[in-house]
Amino acid sequence: MNKKFAKESFTIMNELVLPNDTNTLNNLMGGRLLHWMDIAAAISAQKHCNRIVVTASVDNVSFKHPVKLGDVISIEAQVTRAFNTSVEVKLVVYAQNIPSGSRVKSNEAFYTFVAIDQNARTIVVPELVPETEQEKELYVDALRRRQLRLVLAGKMKPEEATELYNFFNQIGA
Repeated sequence: MNKKFAKESFTIMNELVLPNDTNTLNNLMGGRLLHWMDIAAAISAQKHCNRIVVTASVDNVSFKHPVKLGDVISIEAQVTRAFNTSVEVKLVVYAQNIPSGSRVKSNEAFYTFVAIDQNARTIVVPELVPETEQEKELYVDALRRRQLRLVLAGKMKPEEATELYNFFNQIGA
C-alpha cells in the first residue's frame, strides 16, 4: 500500500462573498459556507486518495465570527488521517476584509470522506504519514474523533471505543 504525506493533501480555496451568498443581514449564509467547505474538503481528500470521494460525515461546525458581504473566505483543508477506506479532513475558515486588512478565523470543522471506485464501491486509501508535531497530534486525535463519530452514529458500541475510553480516563485521573 502506498503512503502519502499530509502536506500533499493541503488545499486552500478562496471565495468572495457576494450578495447572492448572504442573508438579509448581509452575513454569509451558513449553508453556503458549508457547501464551500465540503468542496474544499473533497478536493483535499481526492488529492490524498487519487479517487473520487463522497462525504460520509460532518462534525460539529461552530460559527465563531460572522462573515460579511464583500469579505474573502479562505478555506484551508488537509487530510489528518487515513483509515481503511476513509479519510478525515480538517478545515479552518478565515474571513478577510481586504479594505481594512482584517483577517479572522470564523470556523473550524472535521469532515470524513469515503473513497469509491468506478462502480461506487469503497476502496482502500493510501496511508497518511504525518511529519510535523501538529500533524502528528491531529493524526493521533483523529482516532478518538472517529470512534466518537461511530458511537454517535450507532455503528460502534461505546465499550468498543477503547481510545475514547482511555482518553476520558486520563482526564479523570
